[in-house]
Amino acid sequence: TPVVFESADTTHITTTFDSASNKVVIAYTDVGNSSYGTSIVGTVSGTSISFGTAVVFESAGTIFTSCTFDSASNKVVIAYQDQGNTNQGTAIVGTVSATAISFGTAVVFAVQAQNTSCSFDSASNKVVISYTDANNLDYGAAIVGTVSGTAISFGTAVVYEAASTEATGCGFDSNSNKVVIAYRDSPNSDRGTAIVGTVSGTSISYGTAVVYNSHGYTNYSSVTFDSNANNVVIAYQGGASPSGSASVGTVSGTAISF
Repeated sequence: TPVVFESADTTHITTTFDSASNKVVIAYTDVGNSSYGTSIVGTVSGTSISFGTAVVFESAGTIFTSCTFDSASNKVVIAYQDQGNTNQGTAIVGTVSATAISFGTAVVFAVQAQNTSCSFDSASNKVVISYTDANNLDYGAAIVGTVSGTAISFGTAVVYEAASTEATGCGFDSNSNKVVIAYRDSPNSDRGTAIVGTVSGTSISYGTAVVYNSHGYTNYSSVTFDSNANNVVIAYQGGASPSGSASVGTVSGTAISF
């Protein structure tokens, strides 16, 4: 049975699983509270879920929220656009304790970031954040973050698509130890496109981009890894009509096929 976690209008909802505490963490924009960035911890029991008390992680308008779990540091990382700070791309580290979550100090990773999506690379023990760089002609870029305690630091952002991108999604393939970024390539008839990233130190390099939705307009790309089949699954709005669709990708080296 569905359970309400916020009795107000919410947007930009994102979730991750904290395998250290065995809790679900939800981050979201609380429209009922001045669109502040907010997070809450959920406990699953059988087919039900219960929640602790919501905690504000950003006392300003937040959008493009994404979160991931860093299993090396046992921390949650939330990335978002901070509308209270000139739309800067920002990340913050959260620590789950029982049914509560507390946060360190927010860190800026981009001057203006949209469509943020983050994933944890368990091979390099790094967090990767992909985003649309609104300060650089809306190019697609990604940046590597290192968690230490309740802080996060970043390397230098690297462009993966020198053209306008939207609707980015980011996931980690633990079979090939590669990051997969999916996005809408606006100059290429809005086709759904994916690229494989390799993390080295605090930087990331890329293979060649591949189209996964040739029908045109693609939106809301979300990337996950199926460890049973060793394939990447990208869910998105698109296809021959703007319906819910999915594409299965196989990573080989720095390439991906669908």
